[in-house]
Amino acid sequence: MQRFRFTKVGAFAFALTLPIWAGPLEPQAADKKTEPDNTEVNKRDRNPGALTADQQKMNSADRELSAKVRRSVMDDKELSTYAHNVKIFSRDGTVTLKGPVKSDVEVKSIMAKATAATGNADKVVNQMSVAPASKP
Repeated sequence: MQRFRFTKVGAFAFALTLPIWAGPLEPQAADKKTEPDNTEVNKRDRNPGALTADQQKMNSADRELSAKVRRSVMDDKELSTYAHNVKIFSRDGTVTLKGPVKSDVEVKSIMAKATAATGNADKVVNQMSVAPASKP
């Protein structure tokens, strides 16, 4: 009587056929959260006249202005994650702020930071929106 000899080839063949013997595996239950619907915001950003971050000028003054506003927003730990993720871009010395925030207080705070960075409220364009409160 010959004993079964375990070789690399045999192990490989066994590994290939194991899923057939084990049967189909059920996928793990995923956390069923409803993703936010931002279709309208995306449509707004596709309008031909809408400024987007990729249209920021690459001159050093505009880059530094955007970075200065971004630093001041990120340094404010009272702001929500939404506020920390607001799109900030500059073009010819004018800062545009886009995206959802949690409250009007956050809008005012970010606007004040951008105004301080530009030195002029007329050089700040507010396109932020207050996100509706999520239900627990």
